[in-house]
Amino acid sequence: MSLLKLAWKNIIHNPLNLLLVVLLFALGVGLINFLLTVNEQLKDKFDKNLAGIDMVVGAKGSPLQMILCNMYHIDNPTGNITVKEAKPFLNPRHPLIKKAVPLSLGDSYEGFRIVGTDYSILEIYNAEIGTGNLWKRDLEVSIGKSVADKTGLKIGDTFLSSHGFVQDDDFAHDHAAFKVAGILQETGSVVDQLILTNTATVWAVHEHEEEDAAAEAKAEEAHDNHDGHDHEGHDHGAHDDHAGHNHAAHDHDHSAHAEDSAPFNLMDHEDKEITSVLVQFKSRSNFQALNMPRNINQNTDMMAASPAIEINRLYDMIGVGTRALQMLALLISIVSAISIFISLFNSLKSRKYELALIRVIGAKPGKLFTLIILEGIILALISFVVGIALSHVALWFMAGNMSDSYKYSFSSWSFGKRELYLLLFSLLIGFVASVIPAWRAYRTDIHETLSKI
Repeated sequence: MSLLKLAWKNIIHNPLNLLLVVLLFALGVGLINFLLTVNEQLKDKFDKNLAGIDMVVGAKGSPLQMILCNMYHIDNPTGNITVKEAKPFLNPRHPLIKKAVPLSLGDSYEGFRIVGTDYSILEIYNAEIGTGNLWKRDLEVSIGKSVADKTGLKIGDTFLSSHGFVQDDDFAHDHAAFKVAGILQETGSVVDQLILTNTATVWAVHEHEEEDAAAEAKAEEAHDNHDGHDHEGHDHGAHDDHAGHNHAAHDHDHSAHAEDSAPFNLMDHEDKEITSVLVQFKSRSNFQALNMPRNINQNTDMMAASPAIEINRLYDMIGVGTRALQMLALLISIVSAISIFISLFNSLKSRKYELALIRVIGAKPGKLFTLIILEGIILALISFVVGIALSHVALWFMAGNMSDSYKYSFSSWSFGKRELYLLLFSLLIGFVASVIPAWRAYRTDIHETLSKI
């Protein structure tokens, strides 16, 4: 019988002990792999979505919240700023600014955010149209690949948006139906999760909402004023026809505006509001550019934040918990190594006669040493496989929750160098834990052991 087969039979001889050792070691390996994978994918998402953006300008509030909202689209806006306030940054002749991208947020469809902007957003994320066309008129949208995949929207489809970032029919804008003009190619960046349109569309949708609210308030006031009066002879059908005529005319007017309006120029609407401006500097080493965020914060009613600084702060906040979990995982791995050692060491007491007989039939001491080492390595290998499987199952569950909550996609079944390093780490622990028991087996005294039978 080969040493490998003999080692395997010795391991499965005590299944309860095998289960305990494997579970303990697998928990340590699985937790380490889970943390490494999550950190790696989060960092990749954050770094890719930085997109060379040096500064975000918006309403005063939390700088981190503004970055998460306007760059990663996983938080709420801090407020709005007027076009007049943002105008200096949107000037194409600005001596320090290479590119400025205006964003207007506020609505969504099935949790995916509708962003009013211009074509420059595609340039900073290296996004291109895949099928169809880019938006050209009001209420036309170009959607990211993930939006198309998750919602099933196709070119030519129409949909109604919801106010805010949660899908709720009670907050649907029922006067403005968006039309899908095109679907963007997949980029792996946040653009895949966005519905892009022009800024005028975002304004128009909310203006309609304000008009409806005012109309409802007027109707309620009129109803209260006439409450108790005789309504006999009032032609409700005519009223309904009138209301229907208004909506039809309203939709017709909007459509005409979409077709016939002059090219939209954001700078001509100083009294309107946008959410933020994403800024790329011409040079990051320019002293004036480096001081621009501080000057904005001190001398204006707006707030400027540096994405790199805020994301590093986020890493620091997350890092405390991550490091604690990593220490816990390492501690579990050390305890599991001790459990392998104890398991092999104790098994030698019940197997000393078996080892002596193996020597009698001609096996050299080195074979006994190798046998025990093999048992430790096999235990570590089984634990590694179970731990990796557990970590990827946990990642699969987390990826589903992240996708539902934040519309971000995570790869739960990707494998890389980290698994290879963990395999070597596991085998090393199995080897180290079995060295002392293997040495005792190597020094087995045949005569003394057999004389005690």
